[in-house]
Amino acid sequence: MELTLHAERRGSLSVYPVTPLREFGVDAFVSDRFGGVSDGPYESLNLGVHVGDEAANVEENRRRVARAAGVDAANLAIVRQVHGDRVLAITSAPPDVGADSLVTSSSQLALAMLVADCVPILLVDESSTTFAAVHAGWRGLAANVLANAVAHFERPASLHVFLGPAISFEGYQVGPEVAALFADVTDAVRPDVGDRSRLDLRAVAAWQLRRLGVADERMLISTQVTDGGETFFSDRARRPTGRFALVAKRTS
Repeated sequence: MELTLHAERRGSLSVYPVTPLREFGVDAFVSDRFGGVSDGPYESLNLGVHVGDEAANVEENRRRVARAAGVDAANLAIVRQVHGDRVLAITSAPPDVGADSLVTSSSQLALAMLVADCVPILLVDESSTTFAAVHAGWRGLAANVLANAVAHFERPASLHVFLGPAISFEGYQVGPEVAALFADVTDAVRPDVGDRSRLDLRAVAAWQLRRLGVADERMLISTQVTDGGETFFSDRARRPTGRFALVAKRTS
């Protein structure tokens, strides 16, 4: 089901809450690129330390996001995305480590998954307190990062899933070696000029989730996209650029 996110103010930030998931005890939102202290190509709420921005600016931006999530900065759990299949189950915020998914049952932590065109995905279990945030680019999807994340839940059928803003089908051109990886995914690959194709990352993610046992009616897909990099950072639109986040915290 498609979902259009609407901005609300939290302190100095405009964030986009995923309101349907509040029913299941999770406060989740997507940050945009505004309300932070970074400048230049990272203006202004860049949350990535690996993109060339000043570390002090990123630290302050993360503090503001943590405040919007209702946690101390020390309890905002962030990892370096590595475009792989590694999933970390955590009870405290990890140190600087590479992974593409975080899983927790803690109500003290807010999970933040950083993106700038890849798909940010939230998994919420209606029958337990476990929830997970996933970074899903084409490499991670090909490496089965979603299967590894779903494996941390007892019953995939009890999951509710949100797929956040990402690059659009029309905006994402790939080469033949990438298109071939997803050739069996219905309506996810479309021929383009020459040997190039257009790839729908969210269609691939939704297809994989269905095969893992998640029902269509339990999937929410944001209508917003990162194309152009105006509201959300887009690595395809501008390099260098910042990173925005899908943030989630248990409320009960």
